[in-house]
Amino acid sequence: MREIDAATISAAVAKLAVQACCHLPADVQDAFRQRLDKEPSPVGRNILEQLLENADIAARDDIPICQDTGLAVVFAEVGQDVHITGGDFEAAIHEGVRRGYVDGYLRKSCVAEPLFERKNTGDNTPAVIHTRIVPGDGLTLRLAPKGAGSENKSVVKMLVPADGIEGVRKVVLDAVLAAGPNSCPPMVVGVGLGGTMEVAALCAKRAAARDLESRNPDPRYAAFEDELLELINRTGIGPQGLGGETTALKVHVEWAPTHIASLPVAVNINCHAARHAEVRL
Repeated sequence: MREIDAATISAAVAKLAVQACCHLPADVQDAFRQRLDKEPSPVGRNILEQLLENADIAARDDIPICQDTGLAVVFAEVGQDVHITGGDFEAAIHEGVRRGYVDGYLRKSCVAEPLFERKNTGDNTPAVIHTRIVPGDGLTLRLAPKGAGSENKSVVKMLVPADGIEGVRKVVLDAVLAAGPNSCPPMVVGVGLGGTMEVAALCAKRAAARDLESRNPDPRYAAFEDELLELINRTGIGPQGLGGETTALKVHVEWAPTHIASLPVAVNINCHAARHAEVRL
């Protein structure tokens, strides 16, 4: 049994919040540079260059890449041989988010209740926490801030098996076309398949937060990721919706077993600032 102190978790999450909001990951910057060589639109290339310059300024001055520093979405993989000491696990994550957003001067975008009063909590808590119990004595935390512009374009559709791969293609492309410039492309598209309604949505969220150089380990789904990316980039939406062939940087697909009569499909879009940061304790 390995012990990890709650204070260590809070400190790690606070650092992740600032890192994710102010330092665009290298995999995303690499994807921008790769698309620069392929983008035929002069306006599109100019936008990609500006996005890279923006990322450089943010990293140099330790300021947010975007004013919308999002809700703090935390994916936690907790080893079954880990014992959290000195406090509650989820409370430690919330405290880390509070510290990171307050001390890091990041925008606080969380309201305590969604419909009536909508009062800002003032510290961007609570975080959105997704926890998996895994073998071993390690603890991995991935923080992926999620802004509203792209999150608001999320889609969940309950297809039936007869809709097949054509039905899935249509759901994804319809979601991208509906998002258009409002999701600040070039986007990263997460697609979740299978499970139940909420499982498909969580698969899509995990897919959108993956490193861009990653591929689905199943070659069939990896090929489908490539196909969807090509179809999306044929839409002509382009960088910031001003035309071109770089509407998306990557498409990721995650899937789960499902009911014999179901084919749930979820789409979760990240804007061009596909922010994520990870630590292993």
